Amino acid sequence: MTSEPSHPVPVRHRDDGTPLARFTGRMLVVCPKCGGRALVVPRPGVEAPKYFTELLFQPRRLVCEGCGTVADRTAEQRGGALVGAVPGGTEDPFFRRPLWLQTRCAGRILWAYDVEHVDALAAFVGARLRERRASPTRAMFARLPAWDEGRRAP
Repeated sequence: MTSEPSHPVPVRHRDDGTPLARFTGRMLVVCPKCGGRALVVPRPGVEAPKYFTELLFQPRRLVCEGCGTVADRTAEQRGGALVGAVPGGTEDPFFRRPLWLQTRCAGRILWAYDVEHVDALAAFVGARLRERRASPTRAMFARLPAWDEGRRAP
């Protein structure tokens, strides 16, 4: 009897420079009222963004199916400019709620915004060969920490 993984292990991962902002369209967070799972999404009626970075400026809505909590947020304004949210960390960048998808891993916290984000991280981590095809300046995978103490970030 062979034990094969339920999903094929990716042999190669090509990093095309996907920014973390790409995964901010929907985020699973802890509800501020009941502690259940809530969802942060662009406010209904807002035009779909042309670029992922526009997601950081869009009005947002937090909704909890469990208790019915609803909260809205708009981007802060300084002078005539909107101040965008800054993604990264164990809280969502809009309401500052703890992310629903987080766990301890190798002495640190591994977190993700939603299932699509988890799938992208799993594909990267599970690959035997990782190729960087874009500048690491804003790329999500290039900014992941080197958790193995014996390994240094490229």
